[in-house]
Amino acid sequence: MLQKVDVVVFDFDGTLSASDSNYEFFKYCFKHSVRPWFFLPCVFAGLIGARLNKKGVWWRETVRNFITPQMVRDFVPTVIKEHKKNRFGWAKEIVEKEHAKGNKVLLISASPDYLIPHLVSDMKFDAVFCSQMDKEKPYKYKFLCWGKNKVVALDKWAKDHKYIPNVVRAYSDSPSDMPIMEIAKEQVWIDPKTGLRK
Repeated sequence: MLQKVDVVVFDFDGTLSASDSNYEFFKYCFKHSVRPWFFLPCVFAGLIGARLNKKGVWWRETVRNFITPQMVRDFVPTVIKEHKKNRFGWAKEIVEKEHAKGNKVLLISASPDYLIPHLVSDMKFDAVFCSQMDKEKPYKYKFLCWGKNKVVALDKWAKDHKYIPNVVRAYSDSPSDMPIMEIAKEQVWIDPKTGLRK
């Protein structure tokens, strides 16, 4: 039998945390390895592709083409440690308050699975969804959790748990999250620079 549940959805980058975890990992790679520099033509080609088709997967993979499993193993722990300092002060508290109201609290982020779960491991989300990357080729997407796919992730979770989700609130900083924001009864837009509600 299906159970109705009240759900609150959070984005991560720019919503609960300043800066972008993907970008921070990207920068760290360029600072600590020569490999990315040899892939600059791919990076530029991918950035041009992003202007032509923001929803595309191919350009995202092209930009990240330099990332290897070894880089993920070597660099991610430090990036996570440093990026946790960018979390907005109210983030953990607001998640706890949403739990206290009896809501299921979900994090749905476009950032990769080698970053997001570790960045929010102390925040006690009922579920965390993010982009699923190929472990052997960590620049390749198995599932891009962006745009409409955030709704897909929510729907799959609900189906797996036999829930009928009632999205009472959704928090985001980005227009790309409109698909998930539109199904929420309340939209909470966050300024990614200040962490304040717009």
